Amino acid sequence: MPVSEFPPELVRVDGTVREVSVPPLVPPVRRGSLADLPYDTAREEPTAVLFSRRQPDGGWADVTASAFAAEVHSVAKGLIAQGLRPGDRLALMARTRYEWTLLDFAAWAAGLITVPLYPTSSAYQTRWILQDSGAAACVVEDAAQARLVSSERRQLPSLGQLWVLDTGAVEHLRKAGARVADEAVTARRGLLTPETLATLIYTSGTTGRPKGCALTHANFFAEVDNAVALLHPVFRSASREPASTLLFLPLSHVFGRMVAIGCVRARVRVGHAPSVESDELLADLASFRPTFLLAIPYVLEKVFHTARATAERAGRAAAFDRAARVAERYGREQAKDTGGPSLGLRAAHALYEPLVYKRIRAALGGRVRHVICGGSPLGARLAEFFAGAGVEVYEGYGLTETTAAATVTPLTGPRPGTVGRPLPGTAVRIARDGEVWLKGGHVFAGYWDAQRGLALPYTDEGWFPTGDLGALDDEGHLRITGRKKDMIVTSAGKNVAPAPLEDWLRAHPLVAQCMVLGDNRPYVTALVTLDHEGLLHWRRMRHKDHLALWELARDEELLAVVQRAVDDANRLVSRAESIRAFRILTTEWTETGGHLTPSLKLKRRAVLRDFAREIDEMYGAPPRAD
Repeated sequence: MPVSEFPPELVRVDGTVREVSVPPLVPPVRRGSLADLPYDTAREEPTAVLFSRRQPDGGWADVTASAFAAEVHSVAKGLIAQGLRPGDRLALMARTRYEWTLLDFAAWAAGLITVPLYPTSSAYQTRWILQDSGAAACVVEDAAQARLVSSERRQLPSLGQLWVLDTGAVEHLRKAGARVADEAVTARRGLLTPETLATLIYTSGTTGRPKGCALTHANFFAEVDNAVALLHPVFRSASREPASTLLFLPLSHVFGRMVAIGCVRARVRVGHAPSVESDELLADLASFRPTFLLAIPYVLEKVFHTARATAERAGRAAAFDRAARVAERYGREQAKDTGGPSLGLRAAHALYEPLVYKRIRAALGGRVRHVICGGSPLGARLAEFFAGAGVEVYEGYGLTETTAAATVTPLTGPRPGTVGRPLPGTAVRIARDGEVWLKGGHVFAGYWDAQRGLALPYTDEGWFPTGDLGALDDEGHLRITGRKKDMIVTSAGKNVAPAPLEDWLRAHPLVAQCMVLGDNRPYVTALVTLDHEGLLHWRRMRHKDHLALWELARDEELLAVVQRAVDDANRLVSRAESIRAFRILTTEWTETGGHLTPSLKLKRRAVLRDFAREIDEMYGAPPRAD
């Protein structure tokens, strides 16, 4: 039986599936650590290409396993030479680049614990994480980040060293380590066990201070070993083209970090791209040409909307829309156990293959056949579209506390609109109040507390309550319906989950973000912000470039477009849960503005605070009558 079809074990209560588990595909690692991976690969397959580095001329230079292990070893000696002791915390603050992964493995080889910092972190966030973790040293990318950390040094008594990548930090460490014996690194690696802490990853914190999630080497092994075994066609390419991926999501996020480690474990070639801006990222994808990607829904939404806008400018919007509908149906039929798409649907699909679908794949580099998507729900329509266009999307669900994915779409019989079944080695339970509980080897050691030790937020039976709400279908697929703390209760007592409405609206090309409201209010409303690129295209096509943004927010034609999107979203819910009024804002919600986390999640309290007047105005007027 293929590993992707490993049957889940279901537990039903009153006819409803309340618990599902899947046994691990690989045994747990009993000795060693992640620090051993570069050395093991160099010994077993020294010429294997593990990385490709972007060169100034735009090309890519390969890094073999033996070369990477040598670099890891020399930098590890440098960290030892600088006085860092086993168990010390090393903070890393940089965009996605080769040196990030190099320092991660070098720190482990030196017996250290790494602490990622988002490169966009504020001074307060940076100070808090460095203080709370007790970081002994910090590596930043550039002079601006160095100034930010330096401005907080008086309040960071534990921070002894600060190095800057752009001014030669790696070379400095290499030179410093030249006087350290090789055996010193071997001894440090020998101290590590699977239960040793590998990293402290601080949650982005939609409210309050971020908490440090303590992840062990065993957590990462349980996650990546089962993921690689399950998603074998992704990590072990069946074609003549060796598997490869271009990392562009932040390595300070557990999702990107897990895949980076998984690729080293599976010996998959990796490139690093520092930007997710459309033009730069598309250029990197075109030159690297990966076979699979990891992405958040935002990236796939951008690819789709850009292709649709290009078709509209060429006067082919109607044809693109027909092709999209065909792809959605094709992807939906492929997922069923009914023999696949009909002859007529296959013919229609073949017609649009060279005109639309091939161009969609070309935007991703031309070779991509798999995308691992996480962070937030993608939505059934886009998942079906990309599947119909020849790019299979495997959605996953997880948290920092679960070392990334706890569930993943199965390779056979995917169920669009769900986040899949448990990753092998994982159990999922739906509590009485609808909260999703998780258990498995990838569940973290606890929240970091330097004074009191690790706090374990588990139930008596070892389950981790996620704070998310969900449901299991009859085959064990998990559907996430919202956040427990985000549930809206209207003044009439109606419970409303905002996530499905928000996910649907964000998929519209004109909508950047939206937030559904209604707690202790008589009906449900929404605040909407506009997508810059989508709005630019819409204005150009309708000759409204002369209008200011505040005028566009009141433009009857634009309001009608957004209203139709709201009407479509309302079909997902009952009348009492539907959006009765909305307001288009002229302010963007950004991380720097304080309304989004680094992983692009809404900070709801900040939005409620900063847009209280607009919210009150929506409730001051009578709701729209249907």
